[in-house]
Amino acid sequence: MTKKSLSERDICTQFITPAITRAGWDLTSQVREEVGLTNGRIIVRGRLHTRGQNKRADYVLYHKPNMPIAVIEAKANSQSLGSGMQQALGYAEMLQVPFVFSSNGDGFLFHNKLAKDGVIERELTLEQFPSPAQLWQWWAEHQGLTETQQNIVSQDYYSDGSNKTPRYYQLLAINKTIEAIAKGQDRILLVMATGTGKTYTAFQIIWRLWKSKTKKRILFLADRNILVDQTMTNDFKPFGAAMTKIQKRQADKSYEIYLSLYQAVTGSEEEQNIYKQFSPDFFDLIVIDECHRGSAAEDSAWREILEYFSSATQIGLTATPKETKEVSNIDYFGEPIYTYSLRQGIDDGFLAPYKVVRIDLDKDLTGWRPDKGMRDKHGELIEDRIYNQRDFDKNLILEERTKRVAEKVTEYLKASNRFDKTIVFCENIDHAERMRQALINENADLAAENHRYVVRITGDNEEGKKELDNFIFPESRYPVIATTSKLMTTGVDAQTCKLIVLDQRIQSMTEFKQIIGRGTRINEDHGKFWFTILDFKKATELFADPDFDGDPVQIYQPGPNDPPVPPEETDDTPQDPSTTGEDPGGYPEGSGQPEGGDTGGGETGVTYRYVVAGVPVKVVAERVQYFDADGKLITESLKDYTRTTLGREFASLDDFLKRWNETDKKQAIIEELASQGIFFEALADEVGKKSGQDFDPFDLLCHVAWDQPPLTRKERAEQVKKRNYFTKYSEQAQQVLQALLDKYADEGVAAIEETQILSIAPFTNLGTPIELIRAFGGKNQYEQAVQELEDELYRA
Repeated sequence: MTKKSLSERDICTQFITPAITRAGWDLTSQVREEVGLTNGRIIVRGRLHTRGQNKRADYVLYHKPNMPIAVIEAKANSQSLGSGMQQALGYAEMLQVPFVFSSNGDGFLFHNKLAKDGVIERELTLEQFPSPAQLWQWWAEHQGLTETQQNIVSQDYYSDGSNKTPRYYQLLAINKTIEAIAKGQDRILLVMATGTGKTYTAFQIIWRLWKSKTKKRILFLADRNILVDQTMTNDFKPFGAAMTKIQKRQADKSYEIYLSLYQAVTGSEEEQNIYKQFSPDFFDLIVIDECHRGSAAEDSAWREILEYFSSATQIGLTATPKETKEVSNIDYFGEPIYTYSLRQGIDDGFLAPYKVVRIDLDKDLTGWRPDKGMRDKHGELIEDRIYNQRDFDKNLILEERTKRVAEKVTEYLKASNRFDKTIVFCENIDHAERMRQALINENADLAAENHRYVVRITGDNEEGKKELDNFIFPESRYPVIATTSKLMTTGVDAQTCKLIVLDQRIQSMTEFKQIIGRGTRINEDHGKFWFTILDFKKATELFADPDFDGDPVQIYQPGPNDPPVPPEETDDTPQDPSTTGEDPGGYPEGSGQPEGGDTGGGETGVTYRYVVAGVPVKVVAERVQYFDADGKLITESLKDYTRTTLGREFASLDDFLKRWNETDKKQAIIEELASQGIFFEALADEVGKKSGQDFDPFDLLCHVAWDQPPLTRKERAEQVKKRNYFTKYSEQAQQVLQALLDKYADEGVAAIEETQILSIAPFTNLGTPIELIRAFGGKNQYEQAVQELEDELYRA
C-alpha cells in the first residue's frame, strides 16, 4: 500500500503523531486528538430538530492540560501539505492560539502568528516540529511574562480524575482572566450567556489562583441564597474545609474561601457592619456573580462594599454586559476581557435556540376607554382616559384579558405537551396570582389530579418558594406551570423549561436577557433541544440585540382563530410584514385595588388598580418566520428552503446526479444535507401525504428542487428486479442481493450500506456473514456488488 493511498487517520498514526512525540510532546498530557470544539447548532423546523455539523480539530497541543497553545490539521497524503491550513486557522481563532500547523504526512506547513522575522508561514520537515518548550518560550516572550507570572498562568486546573474538560470558551475565559491577573489587572469583567457555566468557570479561576497562592483569601458573592448553597455543594465542593458561608452577620476570619449573599453584606449602616469586621485588605480576590445587579449603580450600597475592599482584585460575572440608557458596569470593571454570547452558544450547539410565538391582543394595540361614569367591579369610579398595554395589570385589570392569555397558554400546551415545564412572567404578584387561578380553571382536569400542576412562585409566598426546587429538578413532574413576577428572572437553572410566557411589559434589556436565559439550557435526556417564547407584550421586538441574543429560529403570530402552535410549513406560508417597536415610556399612576410588593425583587409599596369585568378581549394579527442553519431570517416553506439549500450546493440537476453517483455511500450526502437543515422526514410527509407512499431521499430532492417525478422505494426495487442484472452472481449471492433490494424497499439506502446488515434476518437464514461475503469472493467484491446494486437503483 502506497503512502498516497493511506487514509487521513493512517497519516496521523504513522507520520504526524511520531513526529510530535519525537519533538518531546507528551501524548498523555499535552496532545489531544479529534478534539470536539462545538456540538453543532440545533436546527428547528416545525416540531422537528436536527444537529448541524460540529467543529472538530484533528490535534490540539497544550502547554499543560487545558492550556492550548497550537492546532494541527491533518489531511491525506493525496492532498497538498498546506491543504488543511485554512481549516486549522479557523480552529486556532476559536481557541485563540498563535501556532497553527497543516500536514499531509510529508512534513508541516507552520503558521506562526508571533514570527519576529515577518515570515508567518514556512514549511518544516517531520523532524523539525517545534518542542513544547520552544512554543511556550515564544508565547511567554510575546506576552512579556516574567518567570513568576509564568508560574501563575501555568498553575494546574482542578481535576476530579474523571477527565472532564472545560468547553473551549470556558478555557478562554479562565486562561485570559488568569493571564490578566498575573500581569496586574485588578478589575475584570467576564460576559457569558446564561447556561454557559459561569459558576464552573469562576471555580477554576479561583482554584488556580488559590493553589498558586497568588490569592489567599477570596470572597464569592451571589444574589440568591439557592445559588450560594448550590455553588458550595456542587462546583465549589473541592474547597472543602477551607470554605465557609457568611450568614447571621457573623465574620469568622479563620477560612480562606468565603461565599455570601449580596444581602448578607449590605443593608442599613448598622447591618453593613459585617463587612467592616474585615479589614479593607482582608480579601485578595472578590468574584461578583450577576454583577449587573448592583455594581453598576454608583450610589448603591453594594458599590460601597466593592470600594471598601478596593485593594482586592475584583472579577465581575454577568450574562448582560450593560444597560443601554443606564450606568454601565463597564464603567466600573472596564471592557469585558472575554465575551461568550447567547448567539455564539446557540451557533455552537451548547445552548437551545428558540421559537417566538407572538400574540397581539386587540385591547393592547388599540387601547380601551371606559364609558362616561363607569365604575369597576369594586365600585370605584374609573378615570376617563385611554388605557393601553402600559396600564394593563399595573393600573387597570381587564379580567377577560387574563382569561384570554391563560386560554392561549393552555391551548399551546395542549397542542404540544401539557407537561412541558412553563414559566409565566407577570407584571406583579397580584397578576401572578390571578394568572395562576386562570390557568387552574383552564386546566381543571390536571389541577384536580394534582393541585401543584400550576403554582405561583413569588417572593412573598413561602409555599410557592418551596416548590422552586421541584420545578427546577428535571425528574420532578410537578409543578408544571409556574407563574411569577421577578423571583425567577435570574439564578433559576430550569434545564427542562420548554415554554416561557411573557405577559410582562419589560423595559430593561438586562431583565429581558435574564428571563430568556431560563430556557436556553439543553437537556437531551428529557428531550429539551429548543424552547418557545409565547410573547403577549412584544418584548421580543423591543429588545432585538442580534450580536448578543441570536435570532429566534421561528416567529409565529397567530390570527384570531389560529392555534397558538405554529402549523406545519406549506408553500403558501405568508411573508413577514414589517413591524415597529412601542414607545418604551414609563408607567402612569392609577387607583383601585391595593396590592402588596414582591419581596423577591418585584414591586414594593402599594399600587392601586381598577378591576374591570365583562370587557371582551380578542386575538389579532398573524406572522410566521423561520431562521435557517446560519441564523439568518428566511420566509420560505420547507420546500422552498430545500430548493434554496440545494441550489447553493449543486449548480444543476446534472451536478447533483454526478455527485450522487460518484459517492460510495449515499447516506453521507443525506447526512450532510440534514446537517444543513433539510428534514427528509418532514419532506416525505409533505410530498407523500396524499398518496401515503414511501419515497427515497434521492427522489424527494430531485422532485422538490428540480420537479422530477418521484419514484417510491418499492418502485425502484421492482425496476431493478425486472432487469435481472445479477444473474452473473452465484445462487447464494443472488439471494443476498434480492434480500438487500427488499430491505431497501422497506427501510431505504442507509440500511443496505452497512455490512452489519448481514447479521440480521432474513440474511441469517441464508448463511453466516462470513459465508455470505465469501459468496461474492470477499469483502471488496461484496462492497463492489452493493455499489453496483445502488447504481442500478438510481439508473432511472
